[in-house]
Amino acid sequence: MSTRRSAIMLHVALVAGAVLTLMPLIWMVAASLMPAGEANTFPPHFLPSRPTLEHYVALVTRLKLARSFMNSTIVAVVTTLASVMINGMAGYAFAKLRFSARERLFRVLLAGLVIPAQVGMLPLFLLLKSMGLVNTLIGVMIPGLASIYGVFLIRQYAVALPDELLDAARIDGAGEFRIFWSIVLPLIRPILVTFAAFNFLAMWNDFLWPLIVFSNDAKFTLPVALANLVGEHVQDTELMMAGSVLTVLPVVILFLALQRLYTQGVMMGSVKG
Repeated sequence: MSTRRSAIMLHVALVAGAVLTLMPLIWMVAASLMPAGEANTFPPHFLPSRPTLEHYVALVTRLKLARSFMNSTIVAVVTTLASVMINGMAGYAFAKLRFSARERLFRVLLAGLVIPAQVGMLPLFLLLKSMGLVNTLIGVMIPGLASIYGVFLIRQYAVALPDELLDAARIDGAGEFRIFWSIVLPLIRPILVTFAAFNFLAMWNDFLWPLIVFSNDAKFTLPVALANLVGEHVQDTELMMAGSVLTVLPVVILFLALQRLYTQGVMMGSVKG
């Protein structure tokens, strides 16, 4: 009986925690549908008295946020797809290929994890400026194409792949790229999905680097465009909440679509680690 009571109390605590976590998100969606000024009333309304999409229409038409949404989509999707391949091949190479100074090079890469990303922004910006890539989408994508954390994450997962399987493919005449594409890639898919979700989230929500690279508001990504609206529309709570919903929605949809593989990758990665 005490075990059942403990289980009930645990579930009640978990449900309460979930409700408290979701409440701000639910109010954000509700406020985005409220008529202008209703979100600032006292006592505050939790649900809109008259749901309206006028704020979303204003963001897309009057404030041109659809352009920023498209910029963010291009940056996040292209960078994620490219980084999955680049980091996947690098992680596999460090895990299974034998080459000179492999372990020492890997330790040097790991040492780079302790260096804050902000430290490298100035030299990276100067490098992009010399290449003529400032104020371009490619300039924003470049830092996300290769990640020390991504190489480490995939390498730790790929270490557990059986060497016999790879050696058998080599005996059959398969090249390293064919082995990676046909054998390794399907086997490490859970960790690739996990890394892709992390990378997409980081690129979609990134604010500081796009702010540094872009000088033309036509190139702004969604977080930069929303921050740019705060000064002029700081009192338009409903409008700001609509913009926040547009920022959060793609990430939520991606997580729900990849939830099974994402969870599998996290769990298997923790066991293998």
